[in-house]
Amino acid sequence: MSVRRAYDEKRKKFKQMITVDEIRNVKSFFTLSATDRGRRIVILDCAEEMNQSAANALLKILEEPPQNAYFFLISHQPGRLLPTIRSRCRELRLKQLIPLDLVQSLQAANVDVTGIDRHALEVLAGGSVGEAVKLMNLNGLEIFKSILEIFETLPSLDNEKVIALSERFSRTGEADSFEFFISLLELVLNRLALIGAKSDGQVGTTIFNEAAVFQRLCPNRHAAIRWAKLTQELSARLRHGHAVNLDPAALILDTFFQIEACAAKTAQ
Repeated sequence: MSVRRAYDEKRKKFKQMITVDEIRNVKSFFTLSATDRGRRIVILDCAEEMNQSAANALLKILEEPPQNAYFFLISHQPGRLLPTIRSRCRELRLKQLIPLDLVQSLQAANVDVTGIDRHALEVLAGGSVGEAVKLMNLNGLEIFKSILEIFETLPSLDNEKVIALSERFSRTGEADSFEFFISLLELVLNRLALIGAKSDGQVGTTIFNEAAVFQRLCPNRHAAIRWAKLTQELSARLRHGHAVNLDPAALILDTFFQIEACAAKTAQ
């Protein structure tokens, strides 16, 4: 059995969270008899998308697991899971694919990478074939570059570029794309903070014009701490605003105004 966010037929999009109803279906699944006394397997993808009620319901199952039952909880951010859930699981860390393996995996899946900046794709995908496909299907490289171009103008914000970006993700039917935009903005901010946090001055692997922009905006560890704190605040605010259906354009504008304020204190 595979457990994921349910599709809302009325709103024509996937729900924001895995709800308790999906976990109740797991209980029903375990009442079934396995063929030839085999194992019953549940794959939860991904575990941190459960809401509080769903997580509590899963915990009750894990406390008294059925015989011959296996749970695979896929998690990209284990720290967001309940400690009581983590304590009842064995952790298996999966290594990222190296660039060559990533490209070969895409080719094996018949994904056409012609004309794609492979280096940028490899860096942003983080060794994940699924993330690479998502980046290609949703124009992720182009969006990432647009965000980076706005950061390039800081600490003086280019209002026209920000407004254009906000209008792009405020159109009807762009809810999933807006969530993707949030993840890319978080990625830009995380990479920005990491560069300033490096004590040896080495920027590591960068794409586009990241090195020059990030070194100027985040020149030291003190600046990195500022950016890291802001990233946490903006991430929580954006995701909450998206969950309660606030205007995406207003969310994006407010977000970049706060980024501008932080850049004014850190940029050299």
